Amino acid sequence: MTDSAFAVFRSGALTTVQDLGRAGHAHLGVPRSGALDQPAARLANRLVGNADSAAVLETTLSGCALRPRRNVTAAVTGAPCPVTVDGRPVAWGAPVRVPAGALLDVGAAVAGVRSYVALGGGIATEPVLGSRSTDLLSGLGPAHLADGAVLPLGAETGRHARVDTAPQPAPPAELVLRVTLGPRADWCTPQSLKTLTTRAYRVSPASNRIGLRTEGPALERAITGELPSEGLVSGAVQVPPDGRPVVFLADHPTTGGYPVVAVVREADLWAAAQAVPGTPLRFVL
Repeated sequence: MTDSAFAVFRSGALTTVQDLGRAGHAHLGVPRSGALDQPAARLANRLVGNADSAAVLETTLSGCALRPRRNVTAAVTGAPCPVTVDGRPVAWGAPVRVPAGALLDVGAAVAGVRSYVALGGGIATEPVLGSRSTDLLSGLGPAHLADGAVLPLGAETGRHARVDTAPQPAPPAELVLRVTLGPRADWCTPQSLKTLTTRAYRVSPASNRIGLRTEGPALERAITGELPSEGLVSGAVQVPPDGRPVVFLADHPTTGGYPVVAVVREADLWAAAQAVPGTPLRFVL
């Protein structure tokens, strides 16, 4: 096995390989996927000298631990968490040199949901349709990390950033999602649309990379029939039979038959990646 690799000592609750996603394949039924918090993933790559498009690790709540087989520069961004190298505390949000064989431990998030781990050279798993991203819905890309797995690293090509720490936005205490009305807004009553944009919701524990589910007032349908499946985009706000809005995220299906009554601005979706269950949520027209 090549020395340009790292071994997974602790995989965590859900750790996946992600880059900027595989755009342009929705007509094949393949969602974009990619890092949910793209600003955090891009920052991690810049800190270690990678291109923005290099593949990183996206952890969920509990972090992960890795043992590189060569000296490597690492950086952890996104959800704040403790970071250690062989048990010694090191900086979060800054480049850190990790010697070959040392244990890089990315701890549990102290706020937010997803941390991003960039390694110099990027994770060099085989691209599928132009991306190394793990897609949990379609199964494309590398499997989510498992204890004992060994993943390849690319060659380090750039100098890491010379910073002590990089400023990052805090995970949202309240998630505010700006929306425009969607193509099937008329399938909900006018009162329901008012409810959507004036009442308080909360982020449901059932949320995942496919969609952010909500808890709060149900939306009443004006049309009770069924739609043929239609195309879906990231940020689509769909109303399932229980009436609780669902906001589709990176691993969303490319088609669906429930009405899309609104669409969230893409710039607001990154905060959704860091909203813990129970976070207050408002939709703003």
